[in-house]
Amino acid sequence: MNEFEWRRQMRELRQPLAPPHELWNRIDAALDSATTAAKPVRRPWHWLPAIGIAAALVLAGWLGGRLQQQLQPTLAVASASQPWKPADPRLAGAAIELTAAQIELRQALQQAPNSTALQQLLANTERQQASLRQLEHQAG
Repeated sequence: MNEFEWRRQMRELRQPLAPPHELWNRIDAALDSATTAAKPVRRPWHWLPAIGIAAALVLAGWLGGRLQQQLQPTLAVASASQPWKPADPRLAGAAIELTAAQIELRQALQQAPNSTALQQLLANTERQQASLRQLEHQAG
């Protein structure tokens, strides 16, 4: 076989070839029957996003209530102790830090009332605060 015969055979292959039977009629019929037979299917999971949001809201409300219950003793302790506010601005920062430390130590003592380390730390902060009050009084 030479190149000319090969090219002639290639040109013959370019001719359109008809399928032995028409496929499009069957495809169209199958698509029409599928669209008419399809009914909207109610899935049981279409409520899942709403259930998830409701559960998140309930959880957030519960956590907010728990947080509020835990903060109420803290607020009561803070309001009962009437934080010390020195007139001298050099002592104001130390007073704020000591008051915050006392509040945190009292909270920790509520959780562990038998802790001697916490009791000693609270006593130390109260002594430091008394020392600062004396310094303020002496400074005048």
